[in-house]
Amino acid sequence: MNSPAAPDPAARPIGLFDSGIGGLTVARAVAQRLPHERLVYFGDTAHLPYGDKSTAAIQAYAVKICDLLLRQHCKVILIACNSASAAAYELVREYVGSKAQVLNVIDPIVAQIGRHYAGRRVGLIGTKQTVNSNVYKKKLDALDAGVELSSLATPLLAPMIEENFLANAVSDDIIAAYLAQPVLADVEALVLACTHYPLIKPQIDRYYAGRVAVLDSSDVVAAHAEAYLAGAGLLAPAGPGAPAHHFYVSDFTPAFEESTRLFFGQEVRLEHYPLWE
Repeated sequence: MNSPAAPDPAARPIGLFDSGIGGLTVARAVAQRLPHERLVYFGDTAHLPYGDKSTAAIQAYAVKICDLLLRQHCKVILIACNSASAAAYELVREYVGSKAQVLNVIDPIVAQIGRHYAGRRVGLIGTKQTVNSNVYKKKLDALDAGVELSSLATPLLAPMIEENFLANAVSDDIIAAYLAQPVLADVEALVLACTHYPLIKPQIDRYYAGRVAVLDSSDVVAAHAEAYLAGAGLLAPAGPGAPAHHFYVSDFTPAFEESTRLFFGQEVRLEHYPLWE
C-alpha cells in the first residue's frame, strides 16, 4: 500500500483499532463529537475476539495494526478495545514513540468512576482478557477513591453481538444470566468494559429498570480525545463536506459489512487488509 503524503499535523487522521467491529461504537462517538476529524479504522476480524487471546498474541496484532495506522500518518492512535488496551497499551505507546499520541478506552472511564463513584460499589463486565488483567481495579486503587469494584467475565456477549444476535429472548436470557451472578449484587453502577457492549445497553438498562447506572465509555473516550486534541492544538480545521473515513478489516465477510451499520450508524465500506500475507 502506498502511503499518502504527510499532511499538516492538525489535518492528519485519527486512527482507531479493535479486535473486530465493536470499536466502531467508539468511532461513532468520536465522529459525532468531532465531525471535522477524518477517521482510519482497523477491525482485526481475522483474530477476534481478543478477549480469549494471550497477551503476547494481542501485542503482536497491535504492533502490526499500528504499522498501518502510522503509514496513514495518524496523529492519534486510539485503542478502541478494552482487551487490547489492557494487554498492549504500554507496548504500543513505546513502539509508536513520538510519531502519534496513543490513547486507550480504560483511563477515561476510570477517571470518571473515581470522580462520581468514590466510596461506592461498582460492577464491571468484560472479556476474560480484560477482567483477568485486573487493570481496572489496579487503576481505581491507585486513585485511592474507595471504589469497591466487582468484575465478571462475560465471554459470550462479544461473539453474540458480532453475529448481530440482539434484541431477542435468547440474548435477553444470556444477559440476565450474567447480570444475576452474585458478584454483581448490590452494585450502584455497571461499567461496560467492552466496546461491543453499547449495542446491548438497552437490554441491560431494561434488566436493571433504573436501579443501576449503566456506564458506556464511548462518549467519555470521545470527550477525552477531544480534550487531548484541543490541548495539543491538533483539532482538525473545518472543511467543505464530511470527511472521508476509511475502514479496514483483516478478514472480510459480507456479514461484517452489514453489521457495521449497527455499530457506526450508517453505511460503511470495508476494505480487506490482511495483517499477514
